Amino acid sequence: MKNTLRICSVVALLAAVGSAHAYDPKATIADLDARLAKIGAPKIDGTETVAGKTVPAIYFGERKINNNYDVVDGVRKAHQATATIFVKDGDEFVRVSTNVLTPEGKRGIGTQLARNAAYAAVSGGQQYCGPIDVLGTAFDSCYNPIKDASGKIIGVSYIGHKK
Repeated sequence: MKNTLRICSVVALLAAVGSAHAYDPKATIADLDARLAKIGAPKIDGTETVAGKTVPAIYFGERKINNNYDVVDGVRKAHQATATIFVKDGDEFVRVSTNVLTPEGKRGIGTQLARNAAYAAVSGGQQYCGPIDVLGTAFDSCYNPIKDASGKIIGVSYIGHKK
């Protein structure tokens, strides 16, 4: 009886510890957005070539985000999550900073946000959190629209935890 009680106690303790370390996509996207906001206000200023495509250059404060991976790599380190900053280019959102890898093992910059539930939500100025396929891999994700000082949608922030 004592051994059974000890085993049950250990199982309960391990379950509690495991749930304490469970990821929270909403907390992770909040951290990404806070990291960006700490740098400065978002804005578009000129253009930049990303993976051979000329797209708007998105800045937070004075820091250009196109082809800069410090923030997204920091989110990966802190949360074991994928992270991306997209810039709005016409009706598309193009990855300009990401730690998401293509099947070939390269950063997925220059690729577009798929026309899915996340695209519909952020295009309408709303957050999307839920399951999503990112470049062929299933994730629990959150996407937030990035708006400039006038309230215009200029990009999207994304995080994902692999399912």
